[in-house]
Amino acid sequence: MTAEQPLIADLFEVDKRLSLKPVVDFNTYLLKAFGDGPCRCSRCLAAGGDEAGFEHAHTFVLEGQSVHRRFATTAGSDVLLVLKKAWLSYTKVELSPLGTLDMDTLRAFVEPELRKRLAPLLLASGLVREVEGQWLLQAQAGD
Repeated sequence: MTAEQPLIADLFEVDKRLSLKPVVDFNTYLLKAFGDGPCRCSRCLAAGGDEAGFEHAHTFVLEGQSVHRRFATTAGSDVLLVLKKAWLSYTKVELSPLGTLDMDTLRAFVEPELRKRLAPLLLASGLVREVEGQWLLQAQAGD
């Protein structure tokens, strides 16, 4: 075996933590957190789609496509629950419900094509807020 063979084998190694059920469940949750088209809730319909006065956005454009957050399953507490399970499974460390969220670690267990959904979901659910480039977990996650 040459010195190059282990390096080549490492290129094809898949992080087995990515196949753990809580991590897979989080990626599935992230995929299903948004519905097709703009939000059609009573507030959005009454405002004609103008979300200017809303605390959190309802409609997002992801990959040039308009999508809306599914409120029934994406309250901050719901997001936190699935995130905590995936975080513990992947890192073997409990996720603190307060403080800075390590986005590099979070992105490490989110499928690349779903990463663009992280910020809209985390911010719109009220689970995090961005302060000076840092993502801070909130004590009270609300809508």
